[in-house]
Amino acid sequence: MATVTVRNLPDEVHRALRVQAATHGRSTEAEIRKILATTVRPPKRLRLGTALAALGRRVGLTDEDFTVLQQVRDKTPAEPVGFE
Repeated sequence: MATVTVRNLPDEVHRALRVQAATHGRSTEAEIRKILATTVRPPKRLRLGTALAALGRRVGLTDEDFTVLQQVRDKTPAEPVGFE
């Protein structure tokens, strides 16, 4: 497991972290871990296909449009890249 050191943390930020940690019943270190994990790993992962479908619906594409796109899509397997 990695260790991170944060230098030059302002006193008021450290104090606010301690208060927030106490409010949540955690140590300051546990509170910082929770904040970092929540920030960089949101609970629900964004799935590109779902996001693109939602965008398509927002601009007016219908399920029929998606069905047509699936029918005309090239389903030929891709060839591996050669580096020779």
